[in-house]
Amino acid sequence: MTDADAQAYLDLVDWRRRVGDLYRTTGPDALRRFRQGRDRLFRDHPQSPIELDERDAFSGLRYFEADPAYRVTAHFEAGDGSELVIDTGGEDGAVRYRRAGRLEFTLLGQSCALTVLSLVQYAGGLFVPFRDLTSGHETYGGGRYLFDTAKDTDGLVLELEPRSPDLFIDFNYAYNASCAYSPRWACPLAPPENHLQVAVHAGELNYKS
Repeated sequence: MTDADAQAYLDLVDWRRRVGDLYRTTGPDALRRFRQGRDRLFRDHPQSPIELDERDAFSGLRYFEADPAYRVTAHFEAGDGSELVIDTGGEDGAVRYRRAGRLEFTLLGQSCALTVLSLVQYAGGLFVPFRDLTSGHETYGGGRYLFDTAKDTDGLVLELEPRSPDLFIDFNYAYNASCAYSPRWACPLAPPENHLQVAVHAGELNYKS
């Protein structure tokens, strides 16, 4: 391992801390400041998923307009604990998850549900990838992530009341996996059970129009 390799590990720690701070941004303009901060990270941080030769011309990520209709109350139902394997197609190979639960909610008048996954490996965490009717059109074809607590991308997206199975989820914070920006990344993408039959016009758009 070289000094550069060691520094990359420290850079990754810094990246995740900064991302977590963004997801805890509060106030009436929290989403706007979150997006501005994310643009700065993607442009300037050494762990940005954007290719180096694209960063000078980078003018910001693309988003749908904020829409309060996509912040909804969800009910968390316990999962059966069955295992789900997602092949990333990269060096990491298959990633093993357990079905920790289901989020049940109504979005734009339609009943919806998303499986909540938990990593079998060390760190666990809760992870919700999803696809919807915008996937492959306005948004990345492989789908987007709602949150991934192991990587601190939950914050205001997943608001919990103590000991309550009811919570708020906010699709305005839905974001692309790293593989949406460059083929050098490999990512676990949404399983078929997390394909929503509704168009989620909220959150991040395709990286390039």
